[in-house]
Amino acid sequence: MNYQTPAVLASEAAAFPQRRAGALWDDLARALLLVLVILAALSFRSYGISTDEEVQHIYGKKLLSFYLSGFQDQSAFHFKDLYLYGGLFDLVTAVLVHVSPFEEYETRHLLCALVGVLGIAGCWRYARLLGGPRAGFVAAALLALSGVYYGAMFNNTKDVPFAAGMVWTLYFATRILNQLPRPSRSAVLKFGLTLGLTLAIRIGAVLAGFYLAVALALYVALVARREGMGVALSDTRRIVVALLPAIPVAYVLMAAFWPWAVQHPLNPLEALRVVSHFPIDIQTLFMGEMVSSAAPPALYLPVYLAVKVPEAVLIGTGVAVLLALAWFVRGGWRLRAGFEAVRFVPLALAAFLPILLFVLMRPSVYNGIRHFLFVVPPMVVMAGLATDRLWVYAERHGRRAGQAFSAGVTVVAVLYAWQLGCMHPNQYVYYNQFTGGLKGAQGRFELDYWGNSQHEALQELIAFVERENDGHPPPRQYTLTVCGNTLAVRFELPPWLRLVNGIEPDWRRADFFMAFTQVKRCPSLLGGHPIIEIAADDVPLTIVKDRRPPPAEIPTE
Repeated sequence: MNYQTPAVLASEAAAFPQRRAGALWDDLARALLLVLVILAALSFRSYGISTDEEVQHIYGKKLLSFYLSGFQDQSAFHFKDLYLYGGLFDLVTAVLVHVSPFEEYETRHLLCALVGVLGIAGCWRYARLLGGPRAGFVAAALLALSGVYYGAMFNNTKDVPFAAGMVWTLYFATRILNQLPRPSRSAVLKFGLTLGLTLAIRIGAVLAGFYLAVALALYVALVARREGMGVALSDTRRIVVALLPAIPVAYVLMAAFWPWAVQHPLNPLEALRVVSHFPIDIQTLFMGEMVSSAAPPALYLPVYLAVKVPEAVLIGTGVAVLLALAWFVRGGWRLRAGFEAVRFVPLALAAFLPILLFVLMRPSVYNGIRHFLFVVPPMVVMAGLATDRLWVYAERHGRRAGQAFSAGVTVVAVLYAWQLGCMHPNQYVYYNQFTGGLKGAQGRFELDYWGNSQHEALQELIAFVERENDGHPPPRQYTLTVCGNTLAVRFELPPWLRLVNGIEPDWRRADFFMAFTQVKRCPSLLGGHPIIEIAADDVPLTIVKDRRPPPAEIPTE
């Protein structure tokens, strides 16, 4: 019969409320993920086809043809510049569309949304691993309430899957660091799995391997300092042997979804070289001026992050940095503290190194931060950890202080949720109040560069014309000219509405004209009577003009 001392019983009694609170935060995180899955299922049809999706979808079909043809059809490896990217998402979609009950692009959007939720789940697990259940929930909620991420979850089918893959790779890398010098085979294989899948989206996933390598080097240096070089070398051999199984797992998965990468040993390096400085030059709006995407200003990415990421995330990230500095001053430089800090190395590198590299190397960009979306989850994890620490400090000052802090966090979350709800389905154009919100960003920064709002504008136009005909399709065919993203409307046109873009002289005589405000010349390209305006926070994103002659001017037969 086992007896426990009063001290042990008291310790367990004191720990019980903490375990209970941790279980509550975990349950809240799971509930949040369930709500997000339901929201995705209910709203994925509301989002338009982005300007990149058609070529990505074709790429996926070509990769599928490569396998179905017994490796004979190699057109995927010569299709535009898509072969420089992994085809994981596109190939999976090309398979799913044959069994999906939805249209092709609807299937893409639903799958992308679910992958986005998976990324939020990764953010939860990562922050929980580093800071506990409450930090995990806060991080997941912050990412879900970030318009720059949530709004992109439905049709940014390149950057959202990559961001989701990176956060899971960082999570398993940290699991490995927590188990040094004998990482479990499970953690190693899962790291190889997530790294391989993320490489099968974009070669930039090599950064995750670099983050782990830096943390391992720091650990070995600390061991050498504490126990001598002999022990450090012994631990190094043990770690290297333990990590070896991750390499073939990652390589096989990368090869399966990105076969071009393994056709020549140096192909991944070639992809890294080219995508860093794409030989493509488009104009992108930055602080009121059009700048070259091939040679962006050094501050392009830092400024865009400062105005696109929610204020709570930016402040939380800054607080996390200050807390880290305070920890260092109080003794973080000591040997024992150094071992505790090793597991935070990948997080710090993931949040800041890509930004530093951008400032130094100025690689090609397109619109805003979409190619650097993968730095947002690490920033959110840092903000979640900082929020949890501030919460602890508040609770130490009494119950009322803790409740006040909790109320403040809740109010901020409600305000963000309300704002994103009002912006639906154009949440990705969100800007924080550091630049005055959308109104402050108008004319200074990129807004609806995907042309997502044109999908909603088309639905409004269809409803407008059918109302004119007592809820029925009109008796004649009308024509439509679009200045912007024609993909967002091309696949949804009813039989009575014909797209005449590029057809001379029909496009100049179109009955209706749709223009997005992203390009300044678009709204004034053709005249007409404005009948529809799709806006977010009262900032117009797409307008539709009725160019039909008034009824009195219609000639009679």
